Amino acid sequence: MARLRARRPRRLLAAARALLFWALVYGYCGLCACIAGLRLLWSIGRRPGETFRRAVRENPPACLNDPSLGTHCYVRIKDSGLRFHYVAAGERGKPLMLLLHGFPEFWYSWRHQLREFKSEYRVVALDLRGYGETDAPSHKENYKLDCLITDIKDILESLGYNKCVLIGHDWGGMIAWLVAICYPEMVTKLIVVNFPHPSVFTEYILRHPSQLIKSAYYFFFQMPWFPEFMFTVNDFKVLKSLFTSQATGIGRKGCRLTAEDIEAYLYVFSQPGALTGPINHYRNIFSCLPLQHHEVTMPTLLLWGEKDAFMEVDMAEITRIYVKNHFRLTILSEASHWLQQDQPDIVNKLIWTFLKEETRKRE
Repeated sequence: MARLRARRPRRLLAAARALLFWALVYGYCGLCACIAGLRLLWSIGRRPGETFRRAVRENPPACLNDPSLGTHCYVRIKDSGLRFHYVAAGERGKPLMLLLHGFPEFWYSWRHQLREFKSEYRVVALDLRGYGETDAPSHKENYKLDCLITDIKDILESLGYNKCVLIGHDWGGMIAWLVAICYPEMVTKLIVVNFPHPSVFTEYILRHPSQLIKSAYYFFFQMPWFPEFMFTVNDFKVLKSLFTSQATGIGRKGCRLTAEDIEAYLYVFSQPGALTGPINHYRNIFSCLPLQHHEVTMPTLLLWGEKDAFMEVDMAEITRIYVKNHFRLTILSEASHWLQQDQPDIVNKLIWTFLKEETRKRE
């Protein structure tokens, strides 16, 4: 009887915490939606003709078919039945380097790395589930973290490899961390760009309102259809702004996107339904929290652009405690969130140094 009485307060406390958590999620979601709605009304009031204007983009820009970047390939996964698109550079049989992009990006965000590392690696830049030419299941349940992690394992096996150098940026960094945790035997070296260990992120965001504000889009994306619609306003002005504005775009000293680069992004994400899959990645995140405190056991390199408008740099150093192997952190003071596109020469040099250093240690 005494045990039952003791359990009741614990259950009530757990229920209260869950209630508070979901109240925060949906409350902040509503606030973000209201702000987006006001911005939409402001745009309609100022330029009603331009607000709903969208250019027709039927043909991809030439840069997406640049042969120097590699070959466009497809692989169908047996278990899920999904067909994945990727661009591969370098000879078959060389060690595999698998590249996972962030949001709102696709394989093209790794163009500088495809050219750079093909001399010694089979470099594969993937379109994640729901992105670009990869199949996009219609239900948001198909984008749970478990599915995304299993995708990487299955793709690795379908490519004929049992291990790889795994590199991820932003949301692709989140997936890369989790793949390294769940399938450590498949990852020889882990390189993550501008995303902390998932446990660091989930703990930090709840304790630091400034990061909560920077991650507002996580909450806004919980809404159906409205986030996709807001991206299309003013011919995808939000998408352009993410890469080019002073607040969130690539830094002044960085390698700015060309007009053709920007058009490549606009072409991919302006296709019918092209935004739903990518945003669905975020629509399951809160049901997966809290993430367990798993450690990473392989050599790890974390690269961070200090001018990141979405991720606070303090999380980078905290990540160190979750890596039980060689850990190297490099923070680039003038770099943005889009680090591998912003300062590709420096990023490539740092990756080469890390890979060669670990090879010498192993020998």
